[in-house]
Amino acid sequence: MRKLLVSFLFLAACSMQAGAQQLTRFAVIDLDKVTMAFFKDSKAYRDYEDQKVRVQRDLEQKAQNFTVLKQSLYEAQNRGNTEEALRLRNEVMRQQEYLQEYERTVRAELEYQRNQLTQSDAFWQQVNNEIRYIAESEGYTMVLDSKTQGIIWYSASVDITQKLIENMRSKR
Repeated sequence: MRKLLVSFLFLAACSMQAGAQQLTRFAVIDLDKVTMAFFKDSKAYRDYEDQKVRVQRDLEQKAQNFTVLKQSLYEAQNRGNTEEALRLRNEVMRQQEYLQEYERTVRAELEYQRNQLTQSDAFWQQVNNEIRYIAESEGYTMVLDSKTQGIIWYSASVDITQKLIENMRSKR
C-alpha cells in the first residue's frame, strides 16, 4: 500500500511538473493572402485591378507601336535609304528609352496603389485583433508571417525581455 501511495505521489508530482512547463506552439499566416482576400470585394481593390488591366493594355499597345517602328527601320535599311534609316534609328532609340522609363513609372505607381490599399489603420487593427483572438483561443504562443518569416503576434508569456533587463541590471 505504501508503494502504491509513493507511486501515486510521484506520478502526481511529475504531472504537475509537466503541466507547469509551457508548450510553445507556433502558427503561420500569409499576410499577402489575407490582405488580398479582405480587399478583393472592395471598390478600391476593383479600381486597382481595372487600372492594372488598363496599364497592361497600354504597355502592349506601345510595344506593338515600337515593333512597327523597328520594322520600318529594317525596311529603310534594306532599301538602302540611309537618311531615313538614320532618322528611324534615332527614333527607335528615343522610343526605347521612353518605353523603359514609362514602364518603370507605371509599374511603380501600381505598386504604390497596391500598398495604399493595405495601409489602412482600421484594417491592421482588425487583423491584429483577429490574430490575437485565434492565437489565444487555440493556444498559439507565436504567430509568424509565412512570407517574411517575421513575428506577427506572440504571447507575453514567451517574452523574456524584462527578465533579461532585470538580470543585466542585477549584474552591474
